Amino acid sequence: MRQRLFILSKLMVPIRLLGIAIVIGVFGFILIEHYSFLDALYMTVITVAAVGFQEVHPLSPGGKVFVIVLIFFNLGLFTYFIALLTRFFLDGEFIKQYKLVKMHDKIETLSDHVIICGFGRNGKEAAQVLHANHIPFVVVEEREEADGSKDPEVKFRIKGNATRDEVLVEAGIKSARALICTLPVDADNVFAVLTAKQLNPKIRIISRASQDSSVNKLKVAGANNVIMPDKIGGAHMATLVMIPDVLEFIELLTTRSNEQFKVAELLAQKSSVIGELDLWQSTGCTILGIKNPTEYILNPPPDYYLSPGERLIVMGNEQGISDARRLV
Repeated sequence: MRQRLFILSKLMVPIRLLGIAIVIGVFGFILIEHYSFLDALYMTVITVAAVGFQEVHPLSPGGKVFVIVLIFFNLGLFTYFIALLTRFFLDGEFIKQYKLVKMHDKIETLSDHVIICGFGRNGKEAAQVLHANHIPFVVVEEREEADGSKDPEVKFRIKGNATRDEVLVEAGIKSARALICTLPVDADNVFAVLTAKQLNPKIRIISRASQDSSVNKLKVAGANNVIMPDKIGGAHMATLVMIPDVLEFIELLTTRSNEQFKVAELLAQKSSVIGELDLWQSTGCTILGIKNPTEYILNPPPDYYLSPGERLIVMGNEQGISDARRLV
């Protein structure tokens, strides 16, 4: 919507100026030459259009000066209009704005996508993982030099402040599945989280934080998870010293997804016993854990009673996971 308004505003400038010229011309001929409204409008139109018809009545010296001024104003308006059209069409401005309009139209059709607020180092990493796993996402970035236009994995982007309601609505916040907030300032992250939660109370929000004091504020604001990149980076390096192969395997589980390998959450719709489901034999999927309302249960025993509403975390191929989803 904003892009369409931008294009219309560009084209409306010369139209407004033309309207001003006609109004000035009509009032000028009425005041100076005492023409009727129709005669004044006729004289203004033939003067502005430069068609060269004869005037309705002979002009007084004041009327001639007024016509000269009106003609020069019209020449300036014509020159400006030609320059505007030349720049708009030949310099690629029209093509750029047209592509933005088409992109915004596609964003309006998105659902179950992810919104990334801020496209710094963390935002780029998140975008690469989402792109590798074929999850659609929209980047919201205020800085034009870092809006992701040069990154091939970024198909949808919006230039704007992620703390503003209209920007998040334009990014499809009401139909999005999650929001990743990676703005450089913690206060902006808190405000963006508050805004997003107000617009879509059910959305899952993951936010970064730079200060320990911001973690609780972000959770109170509505963030489901708060990540501190510096702490995670240090812990990651220390863990690589102790169990490097295990950590690399966990990274493989969390970042790679294709038809042959995927980790997914399955929502249980009915009661059942894990051993009786026998997902490995029936679907080829491995149960990694179960999330119930109070805790995570890793490697659940065969006699675990699965209740409706609990979530199974399973690993398998796409077909196997689809079959397992039908079973639970």
